[in-house]
Amino acid sequence: MFEGLTEKLNNAFRKFRNKGKLTESDVKAGMREIKLALLEADVNFKVVKEFVNTVSERAVGAEVLESLMPAQQVVKIVNEELINIMGGSQSKLTIASKPPTVIMMVGLQGAGKTTHAGKLAGMYKKQGKNPLLVACDIYRPAAIRQLEVVGGQLGIPVFQMGDKISPVKIAEESVKYAESRGYDMVFIDTAGRLHIDEELMAELQSIKEKVKPTEILLTVDAMIGQDAVNVAKTFNDLLDITGVVLTKLDGDTRGGAALSVKYITQKPIKFIGTGEKLDNIEPFYPDRMASRILGMGDVLSLIEKAEQAFDAKQAAELEQKLRQSAFTLDDYLEQFKQLKKMGSVDQLMAMMPGIKPGSLKDAKIDERMLARTEAIILSMTPRERAKPDIINGSRKRRIANGSGTSVEEVNKLLRQFDQIKVLMKQFSGKKGKQKLGKFRFPG
Repeated sequence: MFEGLTEKLNNAFRKFRNKGKLTESDVKAGMREIKLALLEADVNFKVVKEFVNTVSERAVGAEVLESLMPAQQVVKIVNEELINIMGGSQSKLTIASKPPTVIMMVGLQGAGKTTHAGKLAGMYKKQGKNPLLVACDIYRPAAIRQLEVVGGQLGIPVFQMGDKISPVKIAEESVKYAESRGYDMVFIDTAGRLHIDEELMAELQSIKEKVKPTEILLTVDAMIGQDAVNVAKTFNDLLDITGVVLTKLDGDTRGGAALSVKYITQKPIKFIGTGEKLDNIEPFYPDRMASRILGMGDVLSLIEKAEQAFDAKQAAELEQKLRQSAFTLDDYLEQFKQLKKMGSVDQLMAMMPGIKPGSLKDAKIDERMLARTEAIILSMTPRERAKPDIINGSRKRRIANGSGTSVEEVNKLLRQFDQIKVLMKQFSGKKGKQKLGKFRFPG
């Protein structure tokens, strides 16, 4: 995400960094590069024009031209204006004062509406809410079944009345059902089309009129670039949406939609989809996104992912085990599993400051590694997992045969375990705590 844009912006900034003092012509030349970078990233031309004008105006002011570090001042201004274009601050989902909170999900077919209705319901379930999914797409083959599968994976019930009843009636009945059964959030999955037509919009307007949703969230596919902005504008004009869910930001997208949607519709991006898994959804923070675009990383999101993945009680138990030198291969396997919950390695590395965009694009993460590690450890006896020192040559051959791996792989795992145990023991001590600060990654 934003890989090309980040690289081009940094190339433009390099022109500023080579100057001890900046002149107005230096700023003009640099802004020309920034303008081209934004246009190539599929940012709407109106957005680019206003952005470049605003940054240029600020960049030729005294705060930059008379500064001892003008290049850093320009980067600061670009960062601030990127944040402004994307909304300034996080826009949270409105929760109704009297339950249920009704969320109407709208969008074109193929944008990920059904999946993201489930993702959002799952996110709020983790926060203690009691959500209900509603199947109002009676036209697309297997749409109801798809929502039921998503609901089943998340442990969230799905309200449906088949494909013969009017979607407007289904939506009405679902809200009554939620009120009578104690569901405090209702996510209505509406029908989409491959294009916007009068029939679709009339149906959506009828649902809106009958259920009076707390929020109308438009699901937009970021992969379609400029068309995403056009779709958002049309839906907003006809339905007066309250926010946008931008999907497929993990794909080969140039990122223009994220920088354009808020400016064109004046409605905030509230959530972004970052992958195919049902927990790959994040609240949208303009400041964090601007930081990612400029290659500064996103440490806050990284920490939040870690806090969600790692259980505080388990972390405390782990620290105690390390102090007592009681860290076992079972504990090692558990740490691997928890780390994997945080997401793919490339996504995590993209949040780290200083990682050059594109530097990991050829790195292949072996997704089978965890499976092989688990197979090797589970092929050991409980005593071997607790005391790996007793594993001799014959035991290694037995473990390799039992796990479908080789003795070399067993040896490699045992060496890694010894190294990790030494490292983790160092960081569990007083000096290690001081190095890691308040927040520590278990494992």
